[in-house]
Amino acid sequence: MTKLIFATGNNNKLKEIREIMENTGFDIISSKNAGIDLDVEETGTTFEENALIKARAVAKLSGNLTLSDDSGLEIDYMDKAPGIYSARFLGHDTDYDYKNNYILDKLKDVPKEKRTARYVCAVAAVWPDGREEVVRETFEGYIGWEQKGHNGFGYDPIFMVPEYEKTAAEIGPEQKNAISHRGKALRKMREILTQDRGRQ
Repeated sequence: MTKLIFATGNNNKLKEIREIMENTGFDIISSKNAGIDLDVEETGTTFEENALIKARAVAKLSGNLTLSDDSGLEIDYMDKAPGIYSARFLGHDTDYDYKNNYILDKLKDVPKEKRTARYVCAVAAVWPDGREEVVRETFEGYIGWEQKGHNGFGYDPIFMVPEYEKTAAEIGPEQKNAISHRGKALRKMREILTQDRGRQ
């Protein structure tokens, strides 16, 4: 089984990735589990740039095929904030309960039609020979009025999924992976990796 390193220390994210990339013949391990303790500075101005920065750094150290994603929430009413700063929004160590309540407070009197938002995910792949691929997908929705649900993580309890009229934290992981930004981007990347293996 080919080793594939995913540049993350986030176990929730790794679990989601393994579910989506199941049966691809790759042994997916996190950079943390591969013994790479690297704090990569995300200096890019787009999701794509940041995903590539992380993937390149880990691929260089590991010598393995490396994937990385950069994802975040864009809220139109807040000029697409928190965007690429989603994880660092209001401070690195601020918990999501506080972040979510802050956003809900900001949008307190904003009508539904102006609460549009989307999750964005860019997934980058860097091969040991230096080849690179990046894909980008989105997950459209809107910001709800209160936190709901215990599935998912991050901003999921306030992100309303129009198809279900539930938050991303209220729907099950299978439903979420089928329509989410990360699910769509990883399936697109999965196709690229499968085709690449077929050529070898």
